[in-house]
Amino acid sequence: MSAPSRADDLPTVGEIPSLAQLQEAGAIIGEIRVVTDNIFDLDDPKENNFLFRAANALHIRTRPNVIRHTLLFKSGEPLSVRLIEESERLLRNNRYIYDVEIRPVAWHDGIVDIEVRTRDTWTLDPGVSFSRAGGANSSGVSLKEYNLLGTGTTLGISRSSDVDRSGTEFNVSNNHLFDGWTAISYSYATFNDGEKQSVGLTRPFYALDTRWAAGVTAAKDDRIDSVYNGGDIIGQYRHQQKTAEIFGGWSKGLLDGWTQRYSAGLSYRDDAYAQDPARTPPPEIPADQTLVSPFVRYEVIEDSYEKFKNRNQIERPEYFLTGFSSKLQLGHAFTGLGSSRDLWLYSGSVSDGRDIFGDHTLLGTASLSGQYGDGGGEHQLLGGSVRYYIPQSKRALFYVAASADAVRNGDISDELLLGGDNGLRGYPLRYQSGDRRALFTLEQRVYTDWYPFRLFRVGGAVFFDVGRAWGGENQNTANPGWLSDAGFGLRLLSARSAFGNILHADVAFPLNHDPNIKSVQFLLKSKVSF
Repeated sequence: MSAPSRADDLPTVGEIPSLAQLQEAGAIIGEIRVVTDNIFDLDDPKENNFLFRAANALHIRTRPNVIRHTLLFKSGEPLSVRLIEESERLLRNNRYIYDVEIRPVAWHDGIVDIEVRTRDTWTLDPGVSFSRAGGANSSGVSLKEYNLLGTGTTLGISRSSDVDRSGTEFNVSNNHLFDGWTAISYSYATFNDGEKQSVGLTRPFYALDTRWAAGVTAAKDDRIDSVYNGGDIIGQYRHQQKTAEIFGGWSKGLLDGWTQRYSAGLSYRDDAYAQDPARTPPPEIPADQTLVSPFVRYEVIEDSYEKFKNRNQIERPEYFLTGFSSKLQLGHAFTGLGSSRDLWLYSGSVSDGRDIFGDHTLLGTASLSGQYGDGGGEHQLLGGSVRYYIPQSKRALFYVAASADAVRNGDISDELLLGGDNGLRGYPLRYQSGDRRALFTLEQRVYTDWYPFRLFRVGGAVFFDVGRAWGGENQNTANPGWLSDAGFGLRLLSARSAFGNILHADVAFPLNHDPNIKSVQFLLKSKVSF
């Protein structure tokens, strides 16, 4: 096949055309060179020191085949900017990758050679952690490797303790086995109130043009669940849960900027509840239920992604899905298959995004789930959220978020909680509970260019929260109304490590507190975003 005549307008010697120009000219991909750089660039005088040289020497680089298997483009195919950009998004989803650059490096006779250059993060985490939120402390110690021998395998063991439970957990996983997209995972944990275990083998719809998916997962969890009022535990009961799912999916791939996916499978869920003789029970515990249900699932995704910096991360590229996305699932539990009752089971979610006033970004989501039987709906949960990003400069942004949830015909296992651990930073954790919940947040964010030791990125925030959880049988009677707080905090990103969440160190002041609440709340917590 001859290249379009536009190729004659491109340079043949010297300057290499851009990816967009090469795509327009009908360029064919030739050699794909994969270069996996070490953690620190020793050619940079700021990174050429004893500590960083030692880290590079101890670190095992990601194997080039791990990167190559993630690429959606191959030698001999026409160059596609879309596939190159999607490959970059997929690579950046891996914790062991710090940076990605995909660029043309040679252009000759209609053939373009591509270089894929990645830089690793430090992936061994011999961690000691401590966090404080809502007046309660959590701590842990762990040894975790996110890129074992450069294969992309995660292997770890950890010991944790928080207000609910303490225990030890082991996990191992790899998302790029066999064909490069088969994921396998296993975890096992023992706690002072029970244990949990899970296993999975899946080949997901990993890209917009993926044509099939399949998988099987199973899990079991034995734990103590608590009922709260005013942040205090008023009752506890044992909850034993077993779940499993097997599914297969099919898609025509990406057509005219849209992907539609169809899946079918069988799900199993068994929930058993009982009083624990060593604990005070609540007035009522949920009824046991077993559900075995064939299901169908439909997904639609619009190919509309945007690349930003300084939104939820600090000086790191981020991809937002700003197009339409939706997932719907419908199943039916049959007593003939072992279910406790005949029930319809349904769930759905939808999200969309828009650019407003040029560089403002508005993202919205909504979800609905529940079950229907005996002439009525049960355990129905409706939720929605909106996030609004208003950039003021390259290093400052105003953030607005609102969310609301409601439960209809639920039981105590569906209780909605609100407090210092989930958004209302000036109050104790789980301070309010109910069957309805709302939260509104304003936040002025600052992303500095300070890069201490070339290891950390630094930011800060001033915030205001207002929210309420109400309704149901266990709502807070001492302070049931709308609550608000204000505060400020430091954000610290461990930029060069695979475990680089953002550390939040906040000081919050409750504005509608009762005498039993401290007038200042200190929070120290690691989160995945700003």
